[in-house]
Order: sequence, then C-alpha cells, then structure tokens
Amino acid sequence: MFHIVLVEPRIPQNTGSIGRMCFNAGFTLHIINPLFSIDEKAVKRAGLDYWKKLNPLLWNNLEDFLKEYEKFQDRFFFATTKTTQAYFDVNYQKGDFLFFGSESFGLPMDLMQKKWENTITIPMKDCGRSLNLATSVGIVSYEALRQNFASFEKF
Repeated sequence: MFHIVLVEPRIPQNTGSIGRMCFNAGFTLHIINPLFSIDEKAVKRAGLDYWKKLNPLLWNNLEDFLKEYEKFQDRFFFATTKTTQAYFDVNYQKGDFLFFGSESFGLPMDLMQKKWENTITIPMKDCGRSLNLATSVGIVSYEALRQNFASFEKF
C-alpha cells in the first residue's frame, strides 16, 4: 500500500518496531544504509516473529534508491521538523513513499529540496525537538492508511 523509507536509521529497536508495523499494515519497508546489521538481536526482538516475514528492501546508499524510484518523486513525502505543513494536511495516495531520517540527524536537506512542497511535520510544542522515530513513522503512516482505508487489503 505505502512505502516506508528509512534513511540511515541508527537505533535497531526503532527499525525492528517499524518493520513490525510495516508487516501488519502491508507496507513495504526500505532501509537505506543502516549503521547496524538488521540481523541484530535488538532488531529481531522489537520486530518479534514478523521480522523474518517482512523482507525489507536494503539499499547501500540513497543514490541507488533514488535512481530506482525517481519516476515516483512527485509522491515522495519527507518527514521533518524543518517545515510547517502538518502531515494530516496532505492527501496521500496508495503507493506513496514516506521518508524518515535517522534519529540523530533527520533527512538530508538536499533530498528534501527535491520536492520541498512535500515536506511534512508532526505538530508539537515549541520546546520539543522531535519524537521517537518509530512513533513518528506510526503517526504519519497510519494517517496515510486512514485516508486510503477503503482500498486497504487485509491478508
């Protein structure tokens, strides 16, 4: 239904939790150059037995990913704290790509500038810096699912 794209995730437990959510929602998970092995115990613990069924797509670098999917660039959405457009003000379509950056650095600015009008944020208090990556992915991706629930395929 949707593509979740993690760009250089750094915390195995977050990636495991996101994989678990992707499996249960029928989303495709793309992991771009993780800084850890997806076979790590922490990834598997957070993903439970779903992880071995998920088959995430692993990419060595962002350039390879973009080359493969550049024709879908208009449907790339970038989660960031550097914009004011709320994630719930966007109309998502089946097949969209939802990008999330590393827990430490977020998404690269040059990536988001490819389609700046598709940057989205989760509103929060001014004194907060960010939310947990797994929480953020869940919030945004389930809004996209809610908007497209009529075409949701239960399996």
